[in-house]
Amino acid sequence: MKADQYVTVAREGTHESEINRSRFLCSLAPAATEQEAQEFIARVRKEHPAATHNCYAYVIGADASVQKASDDGEPGGTAGVPMLQMLTRRDIRYAVAVVTRYYGGVKLGAGGLIRAYGGVVGEALDVLGTVTRHRYRLATVTVDHQRAGKTQNDLRSTGRAVLDVRYGEAVSIEIGLPEAEVEGFRAWLADVTAGTAGFELGGEAYAEG
Repeated sequence: MKADQYVTVAREGTHESEINRSRFLCSLAPAATEQEAQEFIARVRKEHPAATHNCYAYVIGADASVQKASDDGEPGGTAGVPMLQMLTRRDIRYAVAVVTRYYGGVKLGAGGLIRAYGGVVGEALDVLGTVTRHRYRLATVTVDHQRAGKTQNDLRSTGRAVLDVRYGEAVSIEIGLPEAEVEGFRAWLADVTAGTAGFELGGEAYAEG
């Protein structure tokens, strides 16, 4: 069962906290694929070559099918895992977090590290913000040129997301529909176009809304 919606990071950014003289910089970014997540991690490491640790966690997939975490030299389970747990507890998907630590001379102990690494990810999510993306079905409405303008206006006035318009012998208007509204939309479309519009369901995608 695919998730009907998921939450992700609104934008790339960095949030810094100081805990017992250690600097913790949490860099967050949206990541559509595992490769994008790995590239972001490599970029952050390159920006902070003198850091004591660059620990990371990422979650890819609307159903969180890919989850990876690294302690990068911190005691096992004290950095990457609490970072990952913070992401999954907040239902964050398609996102990567890297926490860069500059050691300040005071040992935090295992419990302190877990709180620090998990906490700075939570703070960064609050500061940078999140967006919710909903699953919808792609669909194509086909109408003749005379009706195209009015149909597009009708679609927009009822809050439908018009994704693309293609002009050929007929006009194809690509839209996104929540799964639950497909049948009701069919009836509405037949009504407003006097039964002349074509309607074809496509694949699935996610969008803000």
